[in-house]
Amino acid sequence: MRRNTLYRKYFKDNLFMRFTLIVSCVFIATIIAFSYLVLTLISDSAVERQMDTQRNTMESISNYVENKYQSVQDMIRDVYRDGSLASNTTFLLEHPFSEYVEHRLDRYFAAGQPTSDTVQYFQNKIDDDPDIRSLMLYSANQQVMYYYKSRRQFDVVPTNAAHSFVPDSMVLDEESLVSVPNIWVLQSIGMQRSPMFSVKIPINNKSSLLNIGQILVYFDSTAIGKAMSNYKEEFKGEILVLSAQNEVIFDSTGKGYGTKYRELAGMNSGEEVTVDGMVVTSLTQGQAGYSVVSLISKKELAETYRSARNTIISIALICMLFAVLLPAMFISNFAKRTHRIIRFTRKVKNGDLNTRIIDSKEDELGQIAKSFNSMLDELNQYIDQVYKAEIKQKHTEIATLEARVNPHFLYNTLEVIRMRAISSGAKDVGEMIYSLSVLFKSYVRPKARYTFKDELEACRMYLELFRIRYKDRLVYTIECSKELEELPILKMSLQPVIENYILHGMRTGQADNKISIRAYPDQQGIQVVIADNGLGIPAERLEELRLGLEHNGGKSGSESFGLRSIHERLRLMYGKQYGVGLISEAGAGTEITVTFPYPAKEGTEHV
Repeated sequence: MRRNTLYRKYFKDNLFMRFTLIVSCVFIATIIAFSYLVLTLISDSAVERQMDTQRNTMESISNYVENKYQSVQDMIRDVYRDGSLASNTTFLLEHPFSEYVEHRLDRYFAAGQPTSDTVQYFQNKIDDDPDIRSLMLYSANQQVMYYYKSRRQFDVVPTNAAHSFVPDSMVLDEESLVSVPNIWVLQSIGMQRSPMFSVKIPINNKSSLLNIGQILVYFDSTAIGKAMSNYKEEFKGEILVLSAQNEVIFDSTGKGYGTKYRELAGMNSGEEVTVDGMVVTSLTQGQAGYSVVSLISKKELAETYRSARNTIISIALICMLFAVLLPAMFISNFAKRTHRIIRFTRKVKNGDLNTRIIDSKEDELGQIAKSFNSMLDELNQYIDQVYKAEIKQKHTEIATLEARVNPHFLYNTLEVIRMRAISSGAKDVGEMIYSLSVLFKSYVRPKARYTFKDELEACRMYLELFRIRYKDRLVYTIECSKELEELPILKMSLQPVIENYILHGMRTGQADNKISIRAYPDQQGIQVVIADNGLGIPAERLEELRLGLEHNGGKSGSESFGLRSIHERLRLMYGKQYGVGLISEAGAGTEITVTFPYPAKEGTEHV
């Protein structure tokens, strides 16, 4: 029973507690998922960086061994390129050493100058490379090995097959040009077994192209470690250099030299495999027949991202703690502010439109409070605008009613006067009376939909009346887009501007008076530009008119009453972005722009 009461109090009937619990669970699940994803990405990146270090180290070691192999290839290539040296080398490998010495002496006396000495040539090569431990030339025909015992000592070692296994070990094997030195060769030359690797290259007769022997160069294997110096700090695990027979030529740990790794046989170059918890990568040099192998345990790989893993776990735990505590800390504040909003909405519901929510915060509840206050302000402003607009509309209607003065009687009277003028020969007077009659009808006749076309026609009749009056000293143009003609417009929203020009701006003593009316749509709405070449407005008076339009003040005057009336009605009906704009210069004319909304709002009564 107690459990049900607690559940109902703290969870079932408590929206904020349920929300806190759900949000905390979502946050915790998100943090765990995100942490796992970040940890996976970081661990994969760390492992990939370590494997890149392993591959770079392997490539550096492979390049070192490849350079040594290539240096021996270059020795033989240089021999072939030097005709004298190639001839002497062939003679040395096909004849006893004593005959070689006599052969060189005979050629010296015959040519009068010394010929290239094979023994000295290879002695120089040893001096050039400090990593060479020993160099041997093997004669296949004589079964003799010319051995450079030290950098300044040359010896001839017989290797007869009846007394030695060296000839058998010297059988050419194209796949093992780089290997561990043969034990029988080491014994025959009296050299101790130590970390070295052998590079073996066949020597052919340049003329017959038959194989006449081989060159063996022993390099110090420990020098291979120099190639790892650039990656020594970042490198982990073990690097092996294996011959084609999987014998260890070099071991970065210094323990496995000379042993065989049969479990690594058959690996392809660039392949990564896992053997007994070790990640093994192989890089094979096909021509020389050796392989560089990297071995690193999964435990060592895990060490590369252990610190990052611990950091991510610590941050995740802290984030989960905040994910639980923060919602609980702020829940009471949110609840109070929510109840405050509910209380004020009830006041508005009861008709109190002047109430406001005081909340200065910028979060969601603060935005709701500000929106609520803005809504009430706009509602009060809308009520105020509609009320004022209705009052203005009523005043206009009263003025219109006062101007009617029995219109039917006036129509009949104007028609009698027009016919009398025509019968008396005053045709222009008849036209003026006709224009005045049509103009008057358009103003006093009620019409459900008053359009741009109607207003522009009223302007035309008004201008036509004065064109006749001033004997064609007035020229006017009216331009309007077809799409605007049937749009609704406030009645008498353009004619007062024309009237101001006729009464205050027209130069009656000149014959070039011009006024143009142009209506067109743009991004701001519908623009009606009325421009003339009349007297213009002085700068001070222009500023007074502009202030009067903006602040509904300024000096009163008939020339500004019509403009103020148009400006106020447009702003009351449509907003502050619409109304009348003035541009004028004394003596240079005036340009008045009236801005209407586009499309015009339907349902508005026009007077």
